[in-house]
Amino acid sequence: MELIKITKDNLESEHICCAISNNNDIQVKAKKSWIESQLNEGLVFLKCNVRGKCFIEYIPAENAWAPIDADNYMYINCLWVSGQFKGQGYSNLLLDACIKDSKEKGKSGLVILSSKKKQGFLADSKYLIYKGFKQADITDTSFELYYLPFSKNAPLPQFKMSVKNKPKQTGFLLTYTHQCPFTAKYVPLIEAIANQRNIDFKVKHIQTKEEAQKCSIPFTTYSLFYNGKFITHEILSLAKFEKILESMGL
Repeated sequence: MELIKITKDNLESEHICCAISNNNDIQVKAKKSWIESQLNEGLVFLKCNVRGKCFIEYIPAENAWAPIDADNYMYINCLWVSGQFKGQGYSNLLLDACIKDSKEKGKSGLVILSSKKKQGFLADSKYLIYKGFKQADITDTSFELYYLPFSKNAPLPQFKMSVKNKPKQTGFLLTYTHQCPFTAKYVPLIEAIANQRNIDFKVKHIQTKEEAQKCSIPFTTYSLFYNGKFITHEILSLAKFEKILESMGL
């Protein structure tokens, strides 16, 4: 299987797997703009030459949009193989390419987010353990940091202290980035519902790695809080947000 690396030269012509609509789609525009801004920061977007979700995206941990301390590691933003491409060894192919590239760049290892139970938008911990990853740190919101060291003396990565600081705002707080294209579509939709119902709903668009690295939740792509309590990192459809409001009596 041929692997294609996204560059500034082919960014406009290549689809980006997680959003395969045309370049005029708001989701595609947002994601491609984010990718372009991060290529100079060492971002690598590597995909299988297929039409669908079959890719890996990673960046030097110092430039990661996540509150982690992992000096000289490579941080995997996303490893996604779905649908008809599952069970064909593509995850191994992509991860092995990331490992090879990271070793050639002199990195100490890889780090990636996961959780005890398999959850959307997070790597499967069982697969990570099978591939030799170990748990490095954990939060009280079920997020886990896994790492794959390339040597015995590689430093132990960990979450930054900011993850212990919970938001103090009342009502809903939604923080997000354009690292995931789906936020460009769904954030405005659920914000509109909240406004229609006069629900206390604040939105914070994280636009720099410095902001992201100070966040109170490891998954900075999308996180919903209510009265300071973390609710979900799942990018909500209108129906799912309605269910959350219903469960709260709102």
